[in-house]
Amino acid sequence: MTKKRRTIALLMDFVRGEYQSEVHFGVERATEAHDVNLVIAFGETLALPGAAEAAQNSIYHLLGPETVDGVIVASTTLCHHVGVEGMQRFCRSYAPLPVCSIGVAIDGVPSLVVDNASGIEIAVGHMVDDHGRRRVAYIGGPANNEEAEARSRAYLRALAARSLPHDPGLVASGKFTIDSGRTAMRELLAREAEFDALVVANDNMALGAIEALSTHGVRVPKDVLVCGFDDAVIARFAKPSLSTIRQPIKRLGARAVDTIVRMLDGEPVPETSLFPVELTLRESCSCGMQVEAAGAPPSRAARRGPPPPAAPRQAREELARKLEQSVAIPAGSLQGWPGALLSALEEELAGKEGRFLQALEALLEAAAREGALLEHFQGVITLLRARFLDGPGGRRDAALEDALERLWHAARIVIGSASVRFEGRQRLNVELAALYLSWSARSFATCLSLPVLQRMMASELPKMQFSRAVVSLYDDAQRTTMKPLFLMEDGREVEALPASFPARNLAPEGFLFGAERRSVIALPVAFGDAEKFGVAVLNSGANEMVYDALRLQLGSAVKAAALHWEVVRQVELRERLEQEKVRQESVVAARIQTTLVPAKLEVEGLELCAAMKPAAEVGGDYYDVIATPGGGWLGIGDVAGHGLAAGLVMLMIQSMVSALARSEPTASPGEIVSAVNGAVYENVRSRLRRDEHATLLLLRYERSGRVTFAGAHDDIVVCRARTGRCVCIQSTGVWIGALPVIDAMTRDAEFVLEDGDVLALYSDGVTEARNAHREQFGLERLCATIEAVQSSPVEAIRDRILREVEVWCPSPDDDITVVVARYRAPR
Repeated sequence: MTKKRRTIALLMDFVRGEYQSEVHFGVERATEAHDVNLVIAFGETLALPGAAEAAQNSIYHLLGPETVDGVIVASTTLCHHVGVEGMQRFCRSYAPLPVCSIGVAIDGVPSLVVDNASGIEIAVGHMVDDHGRRRVAYIGGPANNEEAEARSRAYLRALAARSLPHDPGLVASGKFTIDSGRTAMRELLAREAEFDALVVANDNMALGAIEALSTHGVRVPKDVLVCGFDDAVIARFAKPSLSTIRQPIKRLGARAVDTIVRMLDGEPVPETSLFPVELTLRESCSCGMQVEAAGAPPSRAARRGPPPPAAPRQAREELARKLEQSVAIPAGSLQGWPGALLSALEEELAGKEGRFLQALEALLEAAAREGALLEHFQGVITLLRARFLDGPGGRRDAALEDALERLWHAARIVIGSASVRFEGRQRLNVELAALYLSWSARSFATCLSLPVLQRMMASELPKMQFSRAVVSLYDDAQRTTMKPLFLMEDGREVEALPASFPARNLAPEGFLFGAERRSVIALPVAFGDAEKFGVAVLNSGANEMVYDALRLQLGSAVKAAALHWEVVRQVELRERLEQEKVRQESVVAARIQTTLVPAKLEVEGLELCAAMKPAAEVGGDYYDVIATPGGGWLGIGDVAGHGLAAGLVMLMIQSMVSALARSEPTASPGEIVSAVNGAVYENVRSRLRRDEHATLLLLRYERSGRVTFAGAHDDIVVCRARTGRCVCIQSTGVWIGALPVIDAMTRDAEFVLEDGDVLALYSDGVTEARNAHREQFGLERLCATIEAVQSSPVEAIRDRILREVEVWCPSPDDDITVVVARYRAPR
């Protein structure tokens, strides 16, 4: 394949994320400047040697000389499990392509790293030298992360340099997440160690630590000063706003592209390039909002007074340098903007009214495109005001001073308005992307065949701002070739799909490379840790959150289509062997029913167990347990009828509920039930031409104990720990698959679990089991059974129910399903 333009690949674990987004932005801008193509490939964090490699990481192994000329590895995002040695093996696997590492220094690989040590030393120095704090606690990052280890070592050096003792009781570690920062702070507080300042290895953990401090009654910054690392966007909007060490992440991305291009041109490049960091001061250390260059304590700088007199040209150049340092803009972007702004100010003072504000508005618009924080331009106005406060020689000109004050006031309004508009546009884009993803999640989750998936992609992808996309699936068992499933050019679906192509090309010939420079994002189409289906390549430029969500949606949709195809194949087999293969059919149906039973029952705050006992004539009982952040989903249902058709409908329900609940963990149970109903009705009535229907009850559990539920099934039984008595909660929905639309009849309801309460879900095989006298076991007898052993482990409760039903009805004619959970409130 002949390429007229060079192509560079960027590898990282996600597209959306504070760090990943900044790297992506810097690389994207630099590839535009160098006129090279960009392929962004993202999978997951690399696995340890010997561990199962996630299917999502298959995208990394497809990149090579067939598609790219050089590789940029965002090592910080991939190294958490494998460390430096693992990253070294990973980078060398791309030889002979030139490779550049961002964030982790790797021997033999040109590496771009920030001065982590200097950043932490500055943060500790600010707490000790400028605020007089003596007990500085520290929360570090993951043990195998090179950046985290460098920051931890710097913390110890900073203490030693100030003759402060190292107290291990003041040190904890996290995983660079808000939750882990919250947990680490609780650990410090539990030790009852005294500290008056806190330095944290990243902003997310710092924000979590502040939450834990607040819950414990410790005020920031009044009682404890806090400083983070990274300057994530959320740091500006927290309350209090977070003082932090700012990394030049966009600059790292841009320099990585420059490095690869120089290597391709045969030029020498340094093995390691160290980038300085800056201390950004906000409310969490009581310093308000200001930015200082690394190494200059701000409080001392503020006391130095006005600069000494200098020659006009020298003074102008010095002022331009200070202006440039006050706003973080990637190197090479908006070159010379301070000089242009000063020239506009000179024209304003010479009588060209409005010239300065016009130049400022144009600068703000350009800076927003380059990813600068517009609020930092308030510091530009502060610098200009301080410089122009007095006239030449210190003489005061009242008229000029009054005019300048009006100009500074107007400039601050312009900056504030531009900042609000920019943040508003970003928020609107996120809200629209979230809305489209919500719609697409439901559409993709109910795609039970590849042709339907094709139609859904043609409908949904343009709404997400995609104009070019190709989704290809592996065409052979060795996964060496792929065949396009869907292709879109200029916003229109291409109906005549190309033939198979080598998998290492990522896309059909002509898609990646063309006359114009292109940026694309390649993501794996996979499900879970083992199932690799293919690759999707989409144009860059959509909202970043879309790519991460779309990776999950496409993988789930292809998996559902594969399952549906297999089930339909089994149904056809059943129809051919209706009479003579009854025994074999029952075996297959039992396998379908029992295979989908969750292997692990793990939901935070719940002690869980369950059992499913198929009857001799297998029906379509269903239950599922899906853990989500902060809670989980419980589902139970029963398909009317028996045999393979009932198992087929049950499988449809399981796959759609699982996909919807995982893609929208906080969704309304009623909306999911309604969406599943529409798909089941269409598949069963129109495609299978049958009339099966089912009960379905979905419960969305939250760690606080609140349970939201919807659907129609047997009563929910809750045995209250306070009284030892059972309460029966009715479900008020309707069967699914019986009507085309049930939205108006499906509503969410709630109840709250208290500590120790036992929740029991069951199928009608329990309550409708009949003894020799044709008497039903009944709900009252079930409640009495639970109450008799309600303080026992959940496994004992489950087994007691099954034993009582078996004694009552030794030969049941319906499936028996029991799910038992005990709630444990947070401590």
